[in-house]
Amino acid sequence: MSAAHTLPDTRGEALRTDLSLIREWIPDGARVLDLGCGEGQLLQNLRDTRNVQGYGLEIDQDNIAGCIRRGVNVIEQDIDEGLGNIADKRFDYVLMTQALQAVQRPDLVLAEMLRVGREAIVTFPNFGHWRVRGYLFFKGRMPVSRRLPYQWYDTPNIHLCTVNDFDTHCRKSGYRILDRLVLNNDHASGIGTRLWPNVFGEIAIYRVSC
Repeated sequence: MSAAHTLPDTRGEALRTDLSLIREWIPDGARVLDLGCGEGQLLQNLRDTRNVQGYGLEIDQDNIAGCIRRGVNVIEQDIDEGLGNIADKRFDYVLMTQALQAVQRPDLVLAEMLRVGREAIVTFPNFGHWRVRGYLFFKGRMPVSRRLPYQWYDTPNIHLCTVNDFDTHCRKSGYRILDRLVLNNDHASGIGTRLWPNVFGEIAIYRVSC
């Protein structure tokens, strides 16, 4: 299902900090596919400020309605079913923010992202953060935090990973890490996140290619 409706102006909205950081990696006029695009806020901003040709894939009906309100091109599609309907290198950038850990096979999704796009940009919560380790060690329970706000029985996060896990997967798969930001919960970088990203980083943002 695609949409191109004239709807209320939402250009004055401020982007989430992580989306603003991703925006800086995308040049004017790029072709962008956003997997799990939510209500299309990033795609709308890129379209309005950088003349980006963007499409979103989304399965949630409320989010699809939000994309329609923004005039964002959106296709109703389950990422777990693959991207077989999209040609190789159709896009310059394929994005997936805070959803890698929620898909059934993140390795296959990442491979598909790099098949249909020249570069992939992904973000995910770092399960190696010291608070997560402390929660497991001292309480013996799955952690609950701002970045992981669910109980073990109702979480959508089925494949949590650490910064080291993702680095290792990229190396073994032959992917090149072009950029990496490992940040704290306020999306800021400090000495700790730079020297020991797997311990002090809460949010990881990667730009990778084949």
